[in-house]
Amino acid sequence: MILADDQAYRDFGFMGNEQVHTPNIDRLAETSARYPNGYVPMSVCRPSLATFLTGLYPHQHGIHFNHPPPGLGVMRKTMTAAQYEQTRATADYLIEDIPTLPRVLAQHGYACLQTGKHWEGSYKTAGFTHGMTLGKPASRLGAVTGTREQSNGEWVAHGNGDAGLVIGRETMQPIFDFVDEHADRQPFFVWYAPFMPHTPFDAAQQYHDVYAGQSIPDHMRPYYAEIARFDETVGALISYLSDRQLLDNTLIVFAADNGFRPHKTKQEAYDSRSKLSQFEDGLRTPILIRWNGHVKAADHPQLVHTVDLVPTVLSAVGLLDEITPRMNGISLLPSATDKEPLPNRPVFGSIYPNDAVVLGAPSQHVRGRWVRDGHFKLLVPGPAKKPITLSLFDLKNDPSETMNLAAVAEHASRVENMRQLLDQWWPLNDHNHEIKP
Repeated sequence: MILADDQAYRDFGFMGNEQVHTPNIDRLAETSARYPNGYVPMSVCRPSLATFLTGLYPHQHGIHFNHPPPGLGVMRKTMTAAQYEQTRATADYLIEDIPTLPRVLAQHGYACLQTGKHWEGSYKTAGFTHGMTLGKPASRLGAVTGTREQSNGEWVAHGNGDAGLVIGRETMQPIFDFVDEHADRQPFFVWYAPFMPHTPFDAAQQYHDVYAGQSIPDHMRPYYAEIARFDETVGALISYLSDRQLLDNTLIVFAADNGFRPHKTKQEAYDSRSKLSQFEDGLRTPILIRWNGHVKAADHPQLVHTVDLVPTVLSAVGLLDEITPRMNGISLLPSATDKEPLPNRPVFGSIYPNDAVVLGAPSQHVRGRWVRDGHFKLLVPGPAKKPITLSLFDLKNDPSETMNLAAVAEHASRVENMRQLLDQWWPLNDHNHEIKP
């Protein structure tokens, strides 16, 4: 599973962007079932990544935040390193006590490697058998090691992947060594979720040079360079699998954890209509599925969601019985293998703040819920602070979401019907959140 970190759906060559340099991902797309209208449930990394792991929405798995109570600011300023680590661990139960993709695969004989982004403490917490992230500060400070200095001078693991974050940015060797060790004796699963093209934008000059002579806004260039850097690692991984004669028998799933667009004036900051927002640049992602000899390369324009990916993988490896009733997604395999067309269905999600106030009560934190049905998208405010604005957008005629149609009389019935879809999906209670501390 290859997961881009902070990359907008429109920043891939195969998605129509003629400036961005993604030749390796584009070649992957050429041989994949392509789902250009994919969505994540929440436009920030931890809740979204937990959905990739569990096949559940954030209100089901309970990880709707990046940081547990009392929030990152208080944790950084007032806690010792030991207190910080203990506070982060208070949310471990949310992922320890439920089926996850690596946990299920490991129970059926798979070796499962975690690399890159991982917010759930040690790799073992989510059920991986092997991994790079330990939930401990790495050997050096910096964003690339996920290791920060507290107000009292002690080092802590920020929580987003610590030592695992060097994958792709500095080396691919841990993946190659893992595959070399296991490929000839047992099936394997690799979680490649590098800290790219996420900030810091420190790509080497060679990745800037690929854009020489192009008319690209200055604020976009560092981000695009980081995308080129990430793309090169995808190519290295696929070349390695090919050289080891493993590519044809390897299922590859590609998506992004959430979108990102650079702020026009603030260096290494995100545009407010991308990450953490309710808009397309934050929520939408292409999804690719490649499996030579099984999957047909084709476009599937129907709406899909990352909750579909755990059922898809479990179906592909013959573990249908492990798909639980709480997994509300569908397997994309019948469409990817050209056996059945995808149904037309709505997709859903919610917008939450970055910090949790309390664990086990997702509904209290909802700034808003969203649903896309066909080419219309409805945003409904929630009970939490800074609620989003009631909005209806026609994405076919207004892809930039600038014309709010919610108060237009001719759309009144559509707004009501889409509200009902949201309430059927999740009526803002916590009954579907079964894990308690």
